[in-house]
Amino acid sequence: MKRTDIHTILVPGSGAIVIGQAAEFDYSGTQAVKALRAEGYRVVLINSNPATIMTDPEIADATYIEPLTPEALEAIIAYEKPDAMLPTVGGQTGLNLALALSENGVLEKYGVQLIGAKLFAIKAAEDRMLFRETMQKAGIPVPRGGAAYSLPEAEALIEETGYPVLVRASFAMGGAGASWVYEPAELSEAIHKAIAESPIGQAWLEESVLGWKEYELEVMRDKADNFVVVCSIENLDPMGVHTGDSITVAPAQTLTDREYQILLDLAHRVLSAVGVETGGSNVQFAVDPETGRVVVIEMNPRVSRSSALASKATGFPIAKLAALVAVGYTLDEITNDITKQTKAAFEPSLDYVVVKIPRWAFEKFPGVDPTLGPQMKSVGEVMALGRTFPEALNKAIQSLEIGVDALDGSGPSRKLVAAPEALSTLKVPAADRLFRVYRAIQQGIPLEEISQASGYDLWFLAQIQEIVNCELELGRLANEQITKSPNHQITKLLRHAKQLGFADSHIARLLASFFFPQPTVRELRKRLGILPTFQRVDTCAAEFEAQTPYLYSAYEMEDESRPTDRQKILILGGGPNRIGQGIEFDYCCCQAAFALSKMGYETIMYNCNPETVSTDYDTADRLYFEPLTLEHVLNVIEREQPLGVIVQFGGQTPLNLSAGLEAAGVKILGTSPHAIQLSEDREEFAKLLKELDIPQPENGIARSLEEARAVAEQIGYPVLVRPSFVLGGRAMALVESESHLAGFIQKAIEAAPGQPILIDKFMEDAFEVDVDALADGERVVIGAVMQHIEEAGVHSGDAACVLPPYKVSAYHQGIMREYTEQLGLALGVRGLMNVQFALKDEVVCVLEVNPRASRTIPYASKATGLNMAYIAAQVMAGKTLEELGILTEPRVDGFFVKEAVFPFKKLPGSSVLLGPEMRSTGEVMGHASHFGHAFAKSQTAAGMALPESGGVLITVNDYDKSAGLKFARDMHRMGFKLYATPGTSEFFCKVGLPVETINKFADGSPHTVDLIRNGQVQLVLNTPLGPNAHSDGVEIRSAAIAMNIPLLTTLSAAAAAVSAIQALKKKELHYRSLQSHFGKSLTTKGTKGHEGANSPL
Repeated sequence: MKRTDIHTILVPGSGAIVIGQAAEFDYSGTQAVKALRAEGYRVVLINSNPATIMTDPEIADATYIEPLTPEALEAIIAYEKPDAMLPTVGGQTGLNLALALSENGVLEKYGVQLIGAKLFAIKAAEDRMLFRETMQKAGIPVPRGGAAYSLPEAEALIEETGYPVLVRASFAMGGAGASWVYEPAELSEAIHKAIAESPIGQAWLEESVLGWKEYELEVMRDKADNFVVVCSIENLDPMGVHTGDSITVAPAQTLTDREYQILLDLAHRVLSAVGVETGGSNVQFAVDPETGRVVVIEMNPRVSRSSALASKATGFPIAKLAALVAVGYTLDEITNDITKQTKAAFEPSLDYVVVKIPRWAFEKFPGVDPTLGPQMKSVGEVMALGRTFPEALNKAIQSLEIGVDALDGSGPSRKLVAAPEALSTLKVPAADRLFRVYRAIQQGIPLEEISQASGYDLWFLAQIQEIVNCELELGRLANEQITKSPNHQITKLLRHAKQLGFADSHIARLLASFFFPQPTVRELRKRLGILPTFQRVDTCAAEFEAQTPYLYSAYEMEDESRPTDRQKILILGGGPNRIGQGIEFDYCCCQAAFALSKMGYETIMYNCNPETVSTDYDTADRLYFEPLTLEHVLNVIEREQPLGVIVQFGGQTPLNLSAGLEAAGVKILGTSPHAIQLSEDREEFAKLLKELDIPQPENGIARSLEEARAVAEQIGYPVLVRPSFVLGGRAMALVESESHLAGFIQKAIEAAPGQPILIDKFMEDAFEVDVDALADGERVVIGAVMQHIEEAGVHSGDAACVLPPYKVSAYHQGIMREYTEQLGLALGVRGLMNVQFALKDEVVCVLEVNPRASRTIPYASKATGLNMAYIAAQVMAGKTLEELGILTEPRVDGFFVKEAVFPFKKLPGSSVLLGPEMRSTGEVMGHASHFGHAFAKSQTAAGMALPESGGVLITVNDYDKSAGLKFARDMHRMGFKLYATPGTSEFFCKVGLPVETINKFADGSPHTVDLIRNGQVQLVLNTPLGPNAHSDGVEIRSAAIAMNIPLLTTLSAAAAAVSAIQALKKKELHYRSLQSHFGKSLTTKGTKGHEGANSPL
């Protein structure tokens, strides 16, 4: 029964999207909050991430987009007076906050109970030493090892474990600070790194289980000890690779029933020993393939990354149920939402196979070691469902959007790797190991040898061999000439290939030699009657009928889709999260589903990302979990016959399909694909700006290196290279001189083959401004005007930005609004649009226009109270802005600062300098009535809280010396001790500033890096210039990141930091919910300058 003694529940989110803690916590948090409110509880949500659905003011009763710090939570607890706190849906961040607030006495002081996870359970699962002791007491096998706070302690432990040994940081997330140590010489660095990463300064050492098989069980438990295994998950990669970087399969395929029962029994015992009374947990096991010895690796007493995968794989809403059992329900009291007949205590059973493959972004970070290990490096993932493992595996590869549609690593425009594979390369865990294993099987290397080298189980290799065999048969058919083969033979082989998950485009290449390009494989399939069927995810292997249409494709005899005859609209999602295309686009897709549903349309969501709210079973009326390729999308359109398709909300992925969809006669809603194409084609767009007489930076178009050299020479260096049809600044670069041009042009050609490359004059010291607007073909309404805090040249997704602009005159803002209106009408925009401007020497230039959802939409919507994506979806479905009452730009009350969050710490070796190619994984927001406070909050939320006292290290290039002097004076006035490198120091001394000179790194100790490592510096300003300033700067920046010291690399960020520190010194921070800020009148209609009710915070 539900508890009636609690009324208000505090739910912390997980903060910005970072490697190891991504969009899955938006999904779980949203689901939990909705479940609690449906039960009548008042929910107070705190999360620093504006890009999420969970921070939409409609989701919780009070929504705080504030830093996730114990100080902020204490202030909010004092004001909101919650009865309980549910920390298990906010990832590691939620648990760490629960620990901090318990230990500093805040929860006790305000009478707040922890629900969902007791304090001991959190400690026992998070503190590796306590976890080990708890397991040993309960007689549960764990790897040999222990904790060390110093190098001598670690060396003593190694006598027990031997080499190789795994070194990890306690209480860290996503494997931060973890590494494998193979010999004594590597130990010292690994121990120092782990101790630095651990919030409690503890390194954890464990015997090697490298090469063992890895399994996970996702389990649920309630207070009556009902225990449910939601899903078993098997890693294709052996132990040694972080599970977030492994290819995983559900349900586990190679366990015997007896082995499965052993793991199940152990998981139950682990939960009992740790003291998890209620909620979802994840238990990880390693099994020695030689002896069958099982050890428990770890457990998470919370909703985890694997929970999102397990939920989407089974249709079992783990986060929702975790919230309900936390407030007193038992699993046998809760009805299964999918079948509407069975209870939640009924374990899901699957009659299909699910494969998850991670998506990496190594191309964004040259210099990073791409070898996979115990520290997670992937930025997103895809999931595919199939009737068999080969089918799901092939579909997952097609979902990745890396230009590959086949297991050999080839694709429509990606050539096959010709070099033969060697067993030695299969030993190295890398992003392309699966492709290498496949090519090794093609070459005829014995499966046992491949298994020995790669650690892949022989069962999986035998399954992959089936795909190789089918490929050979298709090749044979091609050589024999298809015309000579009897029809039934072709039909049988093609059907077999489709049942194994082969893409039409792959089959076309295999058969290309004799009768392609005409007719296409699609036409041939249809002629032979080989058509996809759609199956339902029903949690019970078809024993009960599924009421929620959650579908995937197969090539079966029976189709379970049962489309309705309602008016319906298909929304194409964004596919896997990656840098440049993240959760912001998923947010827009969800808003579209909510808005169109309200208008009475049946909404169909199409996506392949298991981490997101868009793929939750109750976001849209129907959900297709399929690869975002033209073949699969057309299959669904032919089955469902929607009125139209929305491609403008899912980022670049659906846009790239729009031309193919239009050619197939599909109606694209909103802005026409032609207008989108025109704005993405740099050459055509430059012409349009000329026609409209709108200024643009001096530029030229190139399609080859020779043309690029001529253009760059004519306009003069430095230049910006921008390829067409890319997102997230892919292959964009700032080029200082001709000697660097060739490499960047080559990258641009590879990023968008055959497309024009724009080369424009780089506008140094310009201000950049983003404008988001709504248009319906007749009028354009400005949604938000945002100014970048960094100078021009930093990608808009990486720049901190402020709304409203704080350094752009009303006159120049007026010009920007006017140009936005002209462009919106000229392009015939229907829906959302974003324009990027540069302001230099009193001239406003247009840099680019995107007539689609931009990544600033969620942030701008939260800051203005105007839900832009929701309105845009209604416009795309035929409403006018006038009908919706949206006629004027909303007034912004106070300042809202968005700050980017970067993965540099997780990717050692990457340059931390920002440029035109986007590299952030997530964002946070800070808001306050003064700019300084808003900026301070954004820095704290991003994990880089600004200091109010201490030392500051300043090392600036010659051009920045005078501006650097102003910064130094301000810091000195506020009582900071100044340190500077010789050149900078000399300049400061001339004007009588007290400064201590410190050697550059190259000049020997005591140098800049010593200063940072010894904790004498609390803030670093380092502005390098040109390609040669890197060596010294790199060491400074790496040390600052390793020591978690705020690092400023631009003068505008330095000026903002001064404002923030001054504001912090004058007055402490206040916190306010969005509902209170907008005076409860947050609507999806126009919000006309609400003053906002003043809360005492």
